Amino acid sequence: MKGLADEPNYSIELLGGGATLKDVIDTHVYEQALAEKNAFFVADLGVVTRQHVRWRAHMPSVRPFYPVRCNSSPAVIEILATLGAGFVCTSKNEVVLVQSYGVAPENIMLGGVCKQLSLIKYAAKSGINLLVCDNETELRKIARCHPTAMLLLQVATEAHGEGEETCMAFGSTLKSCRHLLECAKELGMQVVGAKFHVPTCCTDPQAYTHAVSDARCVFDMGEELGFSMKILDIGGGFSGSEVQLEQVHGSVTPLLDMYFPSVSGVALIAEPGGYYVSSAFTLAVNIIGKEVVARDQHGQPLDALTPNDEPEFLYYMSDGVFGSFGCKLLDHTIPAPSLHKKAPLVEEPVFASSLWGPSCDSLDQVVEHCLLPELSVGDWLVFSAMGAHSLGEPSALTDTQEPPVYYVISTDDWYEMQDAGITLDSTMKNFSLVPCSFQFSPQADAFSTLA
Repeated sequence: MKGLADEPNYSIELLGGGATLKDVIDTHVYEQALAEKNAFFVADLGVVTRQHVRWRAHMPSVRPFYPVRCNSSPAVIEILATLGAGFVCTSKNEVVLVQSYGVAPENIMLGGVCKQLSLIKYAAKSGINLLVCDNETELRKIARCHPTAMLLLQVATEAHGEGEETCMAFGSTLKSCRHLLECAKELGMQVVGAKFHVPTCCTDPQAYTHAVSDARCVFDMGEELGFSMKILDIGGGFSGSEVQLEQVHGSVTPLLDMYFPSVSGVALIAEPGGYYVSSAFTLAVNIIGKEVVARDQHGQPLDALTPNDEPEFLYYMSDGVFGSFGCKLLDHTIPAPSLHKKAPLVEEPVFASSLWGPSCDSLDQVVEHCLLPELSVGDWLVFSAMGAHSLGEPSALTDTQEPPVYYVISTDDWYEMQDAGITLDSTMKNFSLVPCSFQFSPQADAFSTLA
């Protein structure tokens, strides 16, 4: 990944004196209104640390390994590294990024079901030994390029529930796992454990029952063949909601205690990605174009709107699916945004609207239907919970640059981190902490810079 992920230095603004995230957004909207009106993110790093505290409270025996592809922002990587998380990388750029923040090789795992030879060779050279594998072709490829690797076999899981048709299944069946174990034995490879993944879209609690039971079977087969099975990866699928985390904890913990008790010495890890970053990032985008059609025309040719026609608005934004809304291509639903206005009108009428990116491509529809007041070119929309799969290399289909990220943390969160023993300021080396540099006065509807 390029762009922000490659920048070694950044600043975190410390919000005090009643300053809020909304004030930060207001300030940068005002700045952009005077400049190029580019999209931008505001990231509340207090959310990331609070999510880690929740994880430690609910899943104390499971160590998080953060999947870098979810969000490669430097502040997120450095904070999680400081908090003791491991990392899952799927490309050389991701590995290099994580290494630049001093993460040791034993805290990095290579994920992905089909890894490039260059990545496997780089991992071998760098001392990164933990790799995921779910098929014989990948196994033989790893054996050639990284014969001392330690493998986790990915076990296929059954996902049932709303949205299951969009859940892609990866992994090997138990029968295939047996074959892979025998093949690894012939090749002289080390298999050290198993991995499964129950996606967020799965609402059936029995999925964890089957997954943990199958993982236990893989462990038993591996131990029968002489492998030292010592790591279980329960994957991702954590939405970020504390309620959902409690539900997963309630479903999986009794099973882990039964099949993988602490006396077994098996290390338990997981891969929470969106859990950490989704709600931490807010995206602001500008309206750059507008079309109006009559809903009553039902696709028929339209000469002119009449007073009796119900209008529908199509808005084009400065960012789209081939940029910060790339998660739409992963079948993620983009929630309706809020309209950024300093003084919203009371009982302002709303109209059926759709939101599009700037590419003029038919796939670049961000929100298919929502109700919004009539907007004008130059207005701003604010999308919350935009931290997952939104920051990466810009698409060639647009000429827009990757939006900047403005990092903030409240003084309350900062001091709570110190009280909890999280002393980021003494261990993180690539950031500068700056005091709040603005003051927004809603009464005067003006911004002023503090000395």
